[in-house]
Amino acid sequence: MFERTHVGLDVHALTVVACAIDGVTGEIVRARLTPDHTEILAWIQALPGPSKVVYEAGPTGFPLARALRAAGVDCLVAAPSKLQRPAGDRVKTDRNDALHLARLLKLDQITEVTVPDPSQEAARDLVRAREDIRGDLMRARHRVSKLLLRQGIRYTGGRTWTHEHLAWLHRQRFDSPALQLSYNLALESVTEALDRRARADKAIRAIAYDSEYTPVVRALECLRGISTLTALGLAVEIGDWTRFTGSTIGAYLGLVPSENSSGQHRSQGAITKTGNTHARRLLVEAAWHHRRPYKPSPTLRACWAEATPAAKTRAQAGNRRLHERWLNYQERRKRPVIANVAIARELAGWCWSLANETQMTTSQYNPQTSGNHGQDPRESPAARGANSRPNYEQPPPKATPDPREAITPAEHLALR
Repeated sequence: MFERTHVGLDVHALTVVACAIDGVTGEIVRARLTPDHTEILAWIQALPGPSKVVYEAGPTGFPLARALRAAGVDCLVAAPSKLQRPAGDRVKTDRNDALHLARLLKLDQITEVTVPDPSQEAARDLVRAREDIRGDLMRARHRVSKLLLRQGIRYTGGRTWTHEHLAWLHRQRFDSPALQLSYNLALESVTEALDRRARADKAIRAIAYDSEYTPVVRALECLRGISTLTALGLAVEIGDWTRFTGSTIGAYLGLVPSENSSGQHRSQGAITKTGNTHARRLLVEAAWHHRRPYKPSPTLRACWAEATPAAKTRAQAGNRRLHERWLNYQERRKRPVIANVAIARELAGWCWSLANETQMTTSQYNPQTSGNHGQDPRESPAARGANSRPNYEQPPPKATPDPREAITPAEHLALR
């Protein structure tokens, strides 16, 4: 579609700096607006149309993009890490940023992020709040244990942070009133964090098993290491799995090696760590479960009973494959942390395979946007080697046979 005017917005909490480029006259129009969506929309509609708008993803979120799209304005949200900036540009202002966005939009050099719907964003905020609670609980526990350690008190009754350990912690008493108060406050923070975690887990289970994400959650839980929290976290963080393929999902999550190659020299380094940090951490933690021998637990079998037969069969193949890869890395004496990241990258592909097929089967997304998914990764020629990566999707079938495949070279030249 032809857009005459390209608009860049530098959005802040209190101000919005706008810059528009008229593609016909070359005129540049600037304005300083308030964050009010009505004012921004009125200014854009006053420009020569049709218009296209872009602003960077940031703490202001997606309400502006939703409001502009609801009004019929084509609005993109740009990924800040993918914006091209000249190395010699040392003057950064709101006016320059808005103009830079408008120019990149006109050149079609914007890498946009997916704007989630309000329900997906709410579920994602809940999962991320649970992640924050996990960090708060870990720090609160460290404060209690280290306070006791400074007093020479150690727990010798077995595993820590069990019911017995918590009862032992509540029995501790000190002679100093100041020390006793410090200990009580630290212990109260642990109790409060546990209560918040329980409330969050209850709400997460309710969403996981009674929402639009339930089919994907049921499918992902068939893999080892994928619990309800992990499955829902991946479902809400990624959203539409049909955007990716088995080979691109790892790059989106930052699980592929970085590279600095030139000419005949190829140099690979640590993983890129780009994309969604939370989803990447969930996969890395889940990958450790595939190190142990593959013996399906009663919990895993219960998850298989709730899933479809196709998801169960595919997940079983994935569980066996991932454990075999762990054994292969151990035979080659790979460092466990490096091997685990490689397993996490392949686990992301298996998650994509299950979630993508589930979304297409349940008709939540357009089936024409994805390829075929019935092939076992280990059956591909590239996956037969010990060091090869699995192929999660079949190559697309040819619509019509090429007549040049069954002719001689001379006849080939004649056809050309």
